[in-house]
Amino acid sequence: MTGASRASDSVTVSSRATVPAHPLESRLNPRARRRTCTAHIDTELNVTAADSDFCWQFGRSSADTCGRSLFDLLHPSAPSVMGRHFRRLAEGRCNRFVERTVGVCAPHRVFSCELAGIAVHGTSDRLVGIVVLVHPDTVPGDTTAEAVSPRDVLLSKLDAQVLEGVASGASTVQLATRLYLSRQGVEYHVGLMLRKLRAPNRAALVARAHSLGMLTVGHWPPRVLPEFVK
Repeated sequence: MTGASRASDSVTVSSRATVPAHPLESRLNPRARRRTCTAHIDTELNVTAADSDFCWQFGRSSADTCGRSLFDLLHPSAPSVMGRHFRRLAEGRCNRFVERTVGVCAPHRVFSCELAGIAVHGTSDRLVGIVVLVHPDTVPGDTTAEAVSPRDVLLSKLDAQVLEGVASGASTVQLATRLYLSRQGVEYHVGLMLRKLRAPNRAALVARAHSLGMLTVGHWPPRVLPEFVK
C-alpha cells in the first residue's frame, strides 16, 4: 500500500494518534464531502482545533471557537443525548457514534446536521481526545433554509400538539382522537403550520421544524420546545 493510500484511510490527529476515516465521509458524494467540517475536542469536550469550514458553519472565528465547549455550539436539547454518547467513548464502550442534532450558528439561527464523534487513543490506549465531524443539512447562505426565522415561528398550544403528533408519525385519525378534534380540524391546523414554515408536505414540515430547533433532539416522542409556544 502506498503512502497516499494510507493517508486516505485515516485522519491524522497527532504524531502519536490516528483515527480511521469515518463511514460518514466515505458515503458522501464529492460535492457534499466538502461540506463536512471537522474539529478536535479534548476529554472535557472543549474545542481544541477546528478547520475553517467548521468555524464558518457555526458563524464564529477560530479564536471564538477554540476553547469553547462543544455544547455551546449545539442546541440546548442536545447535551442530554450527546452526553451519553461521549460518556460511552470516554468509558471505552464504543469508538465512534453518529447522531442527528441541531447546531447554533448565530443568535436566532440554527441548522440540523449529522454529527459523528470518533475516539482518539494515545500509545497507552488512553482516550486523549475526540474528532468531531459535522455534516450539515444546509449551509450558511442557503436561502431555502433561511426563508423562515425561528423568531417568526410561535405556535399555539394546540398547534404544538399537532406538530408533535405529526413528528411522531401519528395519522390524522389518531390525532383527531387524541386531541378531540375532527379530521378536518386536524388538517386545518396542519395546513396552518405548512404555510407558516413554508413546507410542501408533512415530511418537510417535520424536517423544517427540526432545522429550526423547534423539536427536542434524541427524545421520543419529540416535543416542541417551550420557547416556540405562545
